[in-house]
Amino acid sequence: MASTDVVDDFETHRRHLLAVAYRLTGSVTDAEDAVQESWLRLDHADVREIRDLRAWLTTVVGRICLDHLRSAAVRRERYVGQWLPEPIVTDVNPSSRPDPLETLVQDEDARMAAMVVLDTMSPQQRIAFVLHDGFSVPFDEISAILGVETATARQLASRGRRAAAAAPPPVSADQHAEAVLRLVEAMATGDIDRIVATLDPDVVMVGDADGKTGTAINVIRGPEKFARFFLGLVRRYGWEALLATRTPVLVNGRLGFYGERADGDGTHPPVAPRVSAYAVRDGRVCAAYDVANPDKFHGIVLGGQRPFDAS
Repeated sequence: MASTDVVDDFETHRRHLLAVAYRLTGSVTDAEDAVQESWLRLDHADVREIRDLRAWLTTVVGRICLDHLRSAAVRRERYVGQWLPEPIVTDVNPSSRPDPLETLVQDEDARMAAMVVLDTMSPQQRIAFVLHDGFSVPFDEISAILGVETATARQLASRGRRAAAAAPPPVSADQHAEAVLRLVEAMATGDIDRIVATLDPDVVMVGDADGKTGTAINVIRGPEKFARFFLGLVRRYGWEALLATRTPVLVNGRLGFYGERADGDGTHPPVAPRVSAYAVRDGRVCAAYDVANPDKFHGIVLGGQRPFDAS
């Protein structure tokens, strides 16, 4: 059984470990499981032999997350449609007693667009890139986690770095919100030209539902296809059902929306809960992410509560 001092020391590193695990896995559930597993391993370790507890725990979490990533790769083979990271959804106005998850998305590296790009990397690239570039873990320690030579770990991080460059560069929270609100206002008019004018020429819309509810199965590319897809949703579900239950929230630290379930009527089917996130480039929305898979709602923290907490 660990001493009180060890427990206290571990707790001082919990936020850091959650940040590492979330960026490595893109999953709130997997991140929290990895941190809990790291505690169990510490509880059975000889702490007298640990010179740097933060570094030791980071390495342990890295090994655990590598296993999670490999498991996720297997799950994706059976997944229906597109796969997105699990979003962290928080109130627009920070709470006085924040949930630990709320502190994870204060860093730009955890914004949704950056997390999406991390999901394009192989497990080894992701481990090497995130641990080295994000958390300054030396390559010799990364090579031990991955079971490769140090030079190979450097190459993996370099490849991850090149992949990460595909993410749109971060913009300020205000610039992001202005672009998203312009899009929402244009959508409210139903005018396809006004909607297109708010979108980047290379805009994409990515939906994630795993076949459990409705969203786009394939990636939608281009402003006109984006606009027509949205207007098709309005015709199918009704404008009020689509927007009346949508609440402005922060999705990974940037303005997005959380939509509660909306009951259907004699004309329109019901609308399932979903999280809407966006990316912005040069003042226009360049990506929209529609997370409708209820298995990816464990990172929703609103009003100090986690309405979809698996526990």
